[in-house]
Formats: sequence, structure tokens, C-alpha cells
Amino acid sequence: MKMAMFADIHSNLEAISTCLAHAQTLGADRFAFLGDLVGYGADPVAVLDLVEGHARDGAVVVLGNHDAAALGRPTDLNPNAQAAIAWTRAQLGASQRSFLEALPLAAREENMLFVHASAAAPEQWVYITSPAQADASIRAAGTSYIFCGHVHEQQLYFRGADGHPKLFQPIPDTPIPATRQRQWLAIVGSTGQPRDRNNAACYALFDSERERLTFHRVPYDHRRAAMKVRAAGLPERLALRLERGA
Repeated sequence: MKMAMFADIHSNLEAISTCLAHAQTLGADRFAFLGDLVGYGADPVAVLDLVEGHARDGAVVVLGNHDAAALGRPTDLNPNAQAAIAWTRAQLGASQRSFLEALPLAAREENMLFVHASAAAPEQWVYITSPAQADASIRAAGTSYIFCGHVHEQQLYFRGADGHPKLFQPIPDTPIPATRQRQWLAIVGSTGQPRDRNNAACYALFDSERERLTFHRVPYDHRRAAMKVRAAGLPERLALRLERGA
């Protein structure tokens, strides 16, 4: 199985469409969407309908904090994010709301766990930004592989010989041997709103048979995505982030 994983799409139809096409050219035969399908961007309905279509075909989909906010659940968002969520709620129909309401906080398949933030407390939306936070998530999951998002940058933690998680910075398009004898926590990066000063979209591809994990960066039409944000009347900062990648 080759599973392509996308997180933090944030209503960016151009980014997710380009990444899906890229993954398919690499032989991806399954998909996982790791939360924050909406928020920030200008195409919430189109993105949700696209993801729901893949869910009907067996894709894994979990809830993110912006998705929860779009349902009116309490979350801690900055003013720009709150403005985007208020706009998003007005766009969603009954079908899209029903799809979001049915999403789990985490999903488990064999020796893999899929979650938006930390497996230790999925409902608290903890950012994994240190080995200690990675360790808590790995211990809670109890699986060989954890795939998550939320942080918007690509990072990989693995449990070393001393039993403590180590941080490894992946290089795009470079396969990483990820044997199930170790435990791995992969933050796949943001498809729809990267924040590392590179506006190329992020996703990761896991080859379970060869036990290899590859992080990818994919250029997409970020200018069109930013133009849509401005046309929708969303905060200018959100359009600039797409253009600048930060």
C-alpha cells in the first residue's frame, strides 16, 4: 500500500488538487486527510465535497480544530482565523456540516494512528513542537506509526535506542527507511498553508510494504488561491501567507 497523507488543507482547492494529482503519479492507492480541511481559504465547500468523495472510496479522514470551529465548537483561534471561520460557516450547507460532524478525532488502522494534533489528547489540539510532546503522543498511540498535522511544517520524530524520541528534519523527495521495529511520529506539513517560507504545498507518502516514508513539496497555483481569498473578502494576511509561505 502507498498512502498519501494531507493535513491542514484549509479550504485551498488548488493546493489539494495539485497534491492529489502528484501523489497519484507516484502510485498512491490510498489517502488520509489529517484534519483542518477548512478555515483560512476560499473553497470550503469544494474541498469538503472532494474529501468526502475520497472518504466514500475508503480514505481516512479525521477532524481538525478549524473543522470543529466551523461546527461552532469552542476552539482557541486568532482573530484572522476567527474571521475566516465565521465566513466559512456561512458557506457550508447541510451536507458539508453532516460530513464534518461525523468525523472522528483519531483513526486507527493496524499499526498506524491518524490524528490532527497529539494522540495524547486529540480534543485539546496540542502542537507537537518538542521531543517531550512527541513522546506523549507516541506513548498514547501505542502504534509503530503516528501521522498528524497541525504544526504546518514537515517534521519527523522517531524513538531512538535510548528510548527517547529524536527529531529528524526530512528532505523533500528523499525516502526515509521507517521500519516498524521503531516508533515514528510524522508531521506531514500543511497542504494548504505552509509556514516555513516556502509556498509549495506539503504532503507525505508512506509505502507500507517497503516501510519507507517520503515527504514532498509541490508547487501549485498559489496566486490563484490568494486571489480567491481576496475576492471572498477574507483578511489580507491570509492571502499573503499563501504567497509568502509564512
